[in-house]
Amino acid sequence: MKLILLPLAIGLFAGVMAGLCGVGGGIVMVPAFAYLLGMEQKAAIATSMAVIVPTSLIAIARFQQAGLVQWQIFWPTALGAIFAAYFATGWVRKLSNDQLTKVFAVLMILVGISMLFKKP
Repeated sequence: MKLILLPLAIGLFAGVMAGLCGVGGGIVMVPAFAYLLGMEQKAAIATSMAVIVPTSLIAIARFQQAGLVQWQIFWPTALGAIFAAYFATGWVRKLSNDQLTKVFAVLMILVGISMLFKKP
């Protein structure tokens, strides 16, 4: 039962955060998978990426209904992200889980500090 309820709770929280803030995979699911479910960092990232696909599709449909998706920004950003993700996944295989966790932690700290002090 725990094997179903804990991932369901992680998914519910990640979905709320994705819908409200545009985050859910990296910020919510990766740490939750690693620390609550005991997954290795690499597996947590890979599983999070798989969950993001259906989550994003549902969120995009709802945001599009509200006229909020800016497709002229979407296409070049998606192309750049697809290209970069292809190569970054190769780098992930070369890093240890410990190194990857530290990279992730530094990124979250920098993003958090940036958001605290920059005006929208």
